[in-house]
Amino acid sequence: MKLNLNNITFIIVCFKSENVIYNCLNSLPKECKKIVIENSKNIKLKNDLETNYDNIEVLINDNLGMGASNNIGISMAKTNFVYILNPDTKLQKNTLDILIQESDKLDDFAIISPLSSNETFPNYKIFKKENISQDIFEVDRVDGFSMLLNKEKFDNKFFDENIFLYLENDDLCLRVKKKKEKIYIIRKSRIDHLGSSSSSDNKSKDFEYLRNWHWMWSKFYFNKKHSGYLVSIIKIFPNLISASLKFFLYFILFQAHKKNIYKMRILGIYNSLIGKKSYYRIF
Repeated sequence: MKLNLNNITFIIVCFKSENVIYNCLNSLPKECKKIVIENSKNIKLKNDLETNYDNIEVLINDNLGMGASNNIGISMAKTNFVYILNPDTKLQKNTLDILIQESDKLDDFAIISPLSSNETFPNYKIFKKENISQDIFEVDRVDGFSMLLNKEKFDNKFFDENIFLYLENDDLCLRVKKKKEKIYIIRKSRIDHLGSSSSSDNKSKDFEYLRNWHWMWSKFYFNKKHSGYLVSIIKIFPNLISASLKFFLYFILFQAHKKNIYKMRILGIYNSLIGKKSYYRIF
């Protein structure tokens, strides 16, 4: 199945993303289908988007996390390809044209993505540096802010819904590679990403505590899932020691905010280690 504008649905998960979602949507072709999963239950935003944009559906949803919310959007999509985008991304004028044109050169793929326009922060990982100079090059991971998925390659198994935040895209990519499927970056196609701007709440102290809790929970869970319990303990042990030492340091120095950051890291590790779900929320 060849990639074209009529066969792509854009999936955008939002949580208090009013400041960035409009720029993202304005960069998308009008004829393409768009599904927005609105996790902060902003009815006003839903009505505004559905009034002002063509081919869009906005679903008001409980905040189940990025992976589970993306899965909802994917299940709603009728097209063979779905393009997962963060709301703080923006396609350049020729991003999609080049992506579609270059994809015709591929015999097959599970995931493709444009290259991030910010060369300081590449949106991919390669464990063996081969053929990186080519216009289309194979990678091991792509960042979750831009992932175009070929649905038929996934057997209806997309993002791991046990993960609320962090590493859900790494998990998906690793499962793709284990199945010997292909992930590519299209060098000539570029995408802009603001970074850490998907939510207007992301600079609050509570949001920082949330990020630190889930970063540690997800790191242990991811390693346990793919490498086993013992290996995951070995990999998380330096994080536990570092967080514990810093917790006591900032406790002695009466720096409550810093102390709480490392407390959250310890709690994230502990809850993942004993098999508890990624339950921590601030909303």
